[in-house]
Amino acid sequence: MLQFRFSAVLKDLFHPGLTRPLGSAATRASPAVVVVGPRHAGVAPAALRAGGSPRGPLRLPPAARTLCTKTEGAAVPVVDSDAAGPGKEPRKEPATETRRKAGILPSLEDLLFYTIAEGQEKIPAHKFVSALKATGLRTGDPRLKECMEMLKVTLKSTSDGVMLDRHLFKKCVQSNIVLLTQAFRKKFVIPDFMSFASHVDKLYESAKNLSGGQVADYIPQLAKFSPELWAVALCTVDGQRHTVGDTKVPFCLQSCVKPLKYAIAVHDHSTEYVHRFIGKEPSGLRFNKLFLNEDDKPHNPMVNAGAIVCTSLIKQGASNAEKFDYVMNFLNKMAGNEYVGFSNATFQSERESGDRNFAIGYYLKEKKCFPEGTDMTSILDFYFQLCSIEVTCESASVMAATLANGGFCPITGERVLSPEAVRDTLSLMHSCGMYDFSGQFAFHVGLPAKSGVSGGILLVVPNVMGVMCWSPPLDKLGNSVRGIQFCTDLVGLYNFHNYDNLRHFAKKMDPRREGGDQRQHTFGPMDYESLQQELALKDTLWKKVSPTESNEDSSTTVVYRMEGVGDRN
Repeated sequence: MLQFRFSAVLKDLFHPGLTRPLGSAATRASPAVVVVGPRHAGVAPAALRAGGSPRGPLRLPPAARTLCTKTEGAAVPVVDSDAAGPGKEPRKEPATETRRKAGILPSLEDLLFYTIAEGQEKIPAHKFVSALKATGLRTGDPRLKECMEMLKVTLKSTSDGVMLDRHLFKKCVQSNIVLLTQAFRKKFVIPDFMSFASHVDKLYESAKNLSGGQVADYIPQLAKFSPELWAVALCTVDGQRHTVGDTKVPFCLQSCVKPLKYAIAVHDHSTEYVHRFIGKEPSGLRFNKLFLNEDDKPHNPMVNAGAIVCTSLIKQGASNAEKFDYVMNFLNKMAGNEYVGFSNATFQSERESGDRNFAIGYYLKEKKCFPEGTDMTSILDFYFQLCSIEVTCESASVMAATLANGGFCPITGERVLSPEAVRDTLSLMHSCGMYDFSGQFAFHVGLPAKSGVSGGILLVVPNVMGVMCWSPPLDKLGNSVRGIQFCTDLVGLYNFHNYDNLRHFAKKMDPRREGGDQRQHTFGPMDYESLQQELALKDTLWKKVSPTESNEDSSTTVVYRMEGVGDRN
């Protein structure tokens, strides 16, 4: 009798997805054929659990049982077709019975343990933590809070405080098993994260050697930063993190806050409402010019005039204190509750030296650019406050990753911004975000970015990651010298440019593919044949056979045949 155990692990183990789970051949009790290919990717596993298939109802031999496991804390009932007569409900078995009778694959927790243990009966906790960090995840990731807390409690209960056997390991990881399985199976957006991080370190070191540029001094507080400071932090849309340099030193966002408050304004109102007051075109002028477009609107939200008007659209009618708390709450959510602070010294310094911005404010007031009833001087105070919000490279990289992830914070999973707000923000960052260097940056780097006079560059690789580079020395256009070099080198090495062809542009690496340049078609030590050997699953054998046996396109399909013990002799 063949036993089939279908659970979330099968969905992960099948190559991209099943396209023909056990068809009519199963009713003849012949060997089951599983076709792995792109035609119905992601459809069949659910159909299998529900008792159907993309091409019709699933028919199992009378003796076959469908066994499911407890996954992500939810026990799935076991259906025994032997025990149910015609017209009767199938008998349900408890989860423990499921585990005992399972004949093909262990639970996800077991698979993870065997992957890390490498044949040992116990593993040291530090080995698990090191392997976790190699995937790009951090032990402080909010999504892993339960796992890390349970690990600490469990280690205190062990005799040596170090080693974990399989049962203790399962106890620690079961609350976060889906995320951990994705990490160790290299299912994240950047599978080979350690290799990618090492390349980032080399790019960092290359830019570190650059000299030149001047630290901004027109705001006295900014002039106090050392020109030697240099940091890069990144966060992927799956929450993989890497930092190098002075990434824990707080600095003010300055103009890097402009796209963030524009996103908040669009999120709260709409694109149509916000652009009644602000244009969408690059100005071709210095960011602090007293100049409007032909409709007497600021050119875009990334120059000072547009940013001041955008500030007036946030939480209209509320006090500055309420407005500030409102924006801080948004930024905290975008940063996954990592460091977001405020520099009162910088705020006072900005206000005392802000004559040009006051001039812009009065010019905007004369041209009736603000919503009716706006207190212009109060808005300027709020504008200076937002410029004086502090972040670190680490927290700002999570903000950038939230934009890369369509408005969802990668490390909390919380929806912060609407898709419309993210799309419009990235569009304007791409065309207007780098002062008078925006056209050149769009041409050479081809990614949305925003720079600030504190030395930061907020870079977004849509659907991949967010990056914050920070180094105070600026070029003559107000952009970080080292930051520009790093962004240019990054896109020179990897095919992140918006117009790099992912299929035919062979000169660059693609970190989204395992190995850097081509997608692998096996799962390494966790594919079916290897699992058979590692876990000594003697009752069945998954064997790769010719695609033509299932009448599928042989150029894109991998076929596995499941044979019983008797079929092999």
